[in-house]
Amino acid sequence: MSGKILWAVVAALLSLDAVFLPSPAGAQTLFYQASPKEISGPPGSIIRTEPMSDSWFGARTVRVLYRSVGLKGEPIAVSGAVIVPNGTPPTGGWPVVGWAHPTTGIVPRCAPTLAIFFHQQIPGLHMMLERGFAIAASDYPGLGTPGPHPYLVGDSEGRAVLDSIRAAHTLADAGIGTRTVLWGHSQGGQAVLYAAKIAKSYAPDISVLGLVAAAPATDLGTLLRDDITTAGGKNLLAMTLWSWQRVFGAQMSEIIVPDAVPHVDRLANICLESIIDIRPRAAIGKDLSQDFLKVKDPTALQPWKDLLAQNTIGKLPPDIPVLIAQGSVDNVVDPPVTKAYAKLLCEAGSRIEMLTYDGVGHGMISRDAAQPSVDWIADRFAGKSAPTDCSN
Repeated sequence: MSGKILWAVVAALLSLDAVFLPSPAGAQTLFYQASPKEISGPPGSIIRTEPMSDSWFGARTVRVLYRSVGLKGEPIAVSGAVIVPNGTPPTGGWPVVGWAHPTTGIVPRCAPTLAIFFHQQIPGLHMMLERGFAIAASDYPGLGTPGPHPYLVGDSEGRAVLDSIRAAHTLADAGIGTRTVLWGHSQGGQAVLYAAKIAKSYAPDISVLGLVAAAPATDLGTLLRDDITTAGGKNLLAMTLWSWQRVFGAQMSEIIVPDAVPHVDRLANICLESIIDIRPRAAIGKDLSQDFLKVKDPTALQPWKDLLAQNTIGKLPPDIPVLIAQGSVDNVVDPPVTKAYAKLLCEAGSRIEMLTYDGVGHGMISRDAAQPSVDWIADRFAGKSAPTDCSN
């Protein structure tokens, strides 16, 4: 079954408009484990590589374990993959797209590089390879590598994305350059926004020419509060609570009733990768609907209020243009929240183009917007001036 057909089947069967990816998770191996001695080294440097068994259109795909920086400034290992086009690289090396994936889960076995159909998870991959773009795809910390995964923690995601591009640049015999455009969906939209925000201070060796964000997670407090009555919103809130308890020590027992804890634990251990994952997630969503929160507005309670604010993206460097794609019937990332963020960026002097797709929900937006996104990326690599809708 082709990736396009598979996604159409998923969309037809999906009643919970959540973020998902096709394919069952694979088995973790020792590849993802690194000793303290191995982890020590410059961010973005490679610990080890191995070829991935399934290539795509003849391209070379390499699984990488690379060094990055944790939430407390400590060295960590992060996994990901680099996809290299066929042929001879141009002068300066293949330009690279830093792909940031949507939510796949919050435990180590939910890493995209552990999925059987890894390549089908990246929208527009065939088009990008045909145009001579390399792709660096981070799993994010705690996915593949030992957890906990800092779910929806912007700086963590941003550093992992930038360091995956550094790793691609240093990959032996790959011929990958530093010219970069970032592209992410949902959680990955948040990741690329944060990567752009910190790029000049954290990774000045990378030239970020622009970014594409499909239904990005921007104002976390508003998004979680607006979605709290939906099954998908309860899923996302539960995953955030479960992760942040382990990452920040913020006790979810202050927000959820004791009877909900087993449901949240079950939810946390289900990957969002295949059709068969939809049924148990929907069932847990119903369980949470019956008995979940013991406070009316969890986003107003400390330390959650401050943590949500800390992981809500603000303005970006105005010299980095942005393309935003948003579905009109998205009930995970509300369209008005995305429009408000686009307006904020315009007011801060950024060049923003926004594409709105009527009748499109959350799961399909990056696929439906793939062609114009790849065209926009190609124009940034070609040095063309980015269009803007800010006057409107």
